[in-house]
Amino acid sequence: MSPMKEAVARFSVGLTLFFLSFAVLAAPAAIPAPIVSPVSLGGMLQVLLGLGLVLAAVAGSAWLLRRFSPGQIGAGGAIRVIGGVALGPKERLVLVEIGETWLVLGVAPGQVNSLHTLAKPQGGTQASEVPSGGGEHGFSTWLKQAMQGRKLG
Repeated sequence: MSPMKEAVARFSVGLTLFFLSFAVLAAPAAIPAPIVSPVSLGGMLQVLLGLGLVLAAVAGSAWLLRRFSPGQIGAGGAIRVIGGVALGPKERLVLVEIGETWLVLGVAPGQVNSLHTLAKPQGGTQASEVPSGGGEHGFSTWLKQAMQGRKLG
C-alpha cells in the first residue's frame, strides 16, 4: 500500500473514533424503566381470536375446494372405482365401473392404460361385494376368475 493511502486510512479511522467519543459522552444517561409484563390478557385474547379466524378460514377454504372441485363436476357419479391392487410401489391395477362397463386399468406414474373391458355382472355387484385385497380372496383372484369366465362364455 502506498504511503499516501495508508495516511488517509489512519486519518479516517482516527476521525471516526474522535467523533464517536463525543457521541457517547453526549448520550443521555439510561434511566431504568419500570418492569412491565409484556403479555397482557387483552393481547393474548386478541392473538387467540386471530388464530381462530385464520383456522376457520383454512377449514372453510378446504370445504369449498372439496365441494366445488372441478374434477367432480363433469363425472356426476357415472364413474366408480370398484377395487384395486398394488403391483409395485407406484403401479396399481384398478377396476373402474363406467355405466354398464367395467374397465381394468393399469395405473403408473404419468400413464393409465386400459388392459381389459368387462360387461357389468348381472347380479348388481356392489363395491363392497368385490374383495379389494389380501390373501387368496383378493381382487387379483376375483379378476382372474372374471377373466376366465369371460373366455368361457
